[in-house]
Amino acid sequence: MCGGLVTGSLRPHNPLGQSLFLRACRREKTERPPVWLMRQAGRYQASYRTLRAHVSMLELCKSPDLVAQVTVNAVQETGVDAAILFSDLLLPVEPLGLVLSFQKGEGPSIVPAIRNASDVTRLRPVNVTESLGYVLDAVRQTRRALSPDVPLLGFAGAPFTLAAYMIEGGGSKDFANVKSFMRAEPKAWHALLGKISRVVSDLLIEQIRAGVDAVQVFDSWVGVLSPSDYATYVQPHSRSVFEKIPKDVPALHFGTQSGALLERMKEAGGTVIGLDWRVPISETWKRLGPVAVMGNLDPTVLLSSKTVVRREVLRILDEVGGQPGFIFNLGHGVLPSTPFENVVTLVQTVKEFRSK
Repeated sequence: MCGGLVTGSLRPHNPLGQSLFLRACRREKTERPPVWLMRQAGRYQASYRTLRAHVSMLELCKSPDLVAQVTVNAVQETGVDAAILFSDLLLPVEPLGLVLSFQKGEGPSIVPAIRNASDVTRLRPVNVTESLGYVLDAVRQTRRALSPDVPLLGFAGAPFTLAAYMIEGGGSKDFANVKSFMRAEPKAWHALLGKISRVVSDLLIEQIRAGVDAVQVFDSWVGVLSPSDYATYVQPHSRSVFEKIPKDVPALHFGTQSGALLERMKEAGGTVIGLDWRVPISETWKRLGPVAVMGNLDPTVLLSSKTVVRREVLRILDEVGGQPGFIFNLGHGVLPSTPFENVVTLVQTVKEFRSK
């Protein structure tokens, strides 16, 4: 599938529809909030560290068997209510014609970086089912391996975040190249995000066809933008992604340091808005109105004692106060140095809680 608007459901009735996670996405009353964690498969797990000692990040992402293994292990070891496919949001840059690698201790590297309109023109058209078929195979294998009562989330990077990586050639502290590019060459900028948004849309749709029950769009770097820049340079492209997701499939929209952008992100799309730890949940509902939200424990809390973890989890749950449409998560991913037992404590605390 490449680029078309999809209407209606992509698959038959989903027996997982009554899961806590999917009910919360629909803002239905649940006996307790569901809980899952961003980066819930990772180096804080001994099983993951053992595997990664022999397998590189890209080798892991491109092996459906291993993806299914680490995705299911994370659910079984922590007891969370939903699984998220183990993958990496940068995988689409390869079929676009760039070289992706992960430098030990330094994060991702992308070459050649996009720096002008000619670079945008040279990007290749992408057939997701051919060039990213291994991701779709991983969805199918994970769904078969996963307990039938556990929802599976697929995901993709948002157009802005993928463009930011492609322009900077990796991560950045100030994203000066990104901001300079979008202001100096707006036509090329919108062409770039248009190309990326088509790949992202196709990837999400094909993950749904392959068996995921919900999708999340990660806009990891969107918080570096002002609200006006977001509205001008990003919102139309994010909206085009969400508009193509079937209405019966929950779509989660998450960005870090995005407190100033939440209203515009909601306008761009998503049935669930992800929150980082910098915004109070109760105030967010006042700003956004009736919408499902996900969040928002500071990941560094998990570096503390079990007592502190329980206290902070209960503080958030008390703030929510039984409001429907809440999914417990971190305000970003689990940190690699997190003690495993603290993750288990977080999950158990949420699962023992009962909404009033």
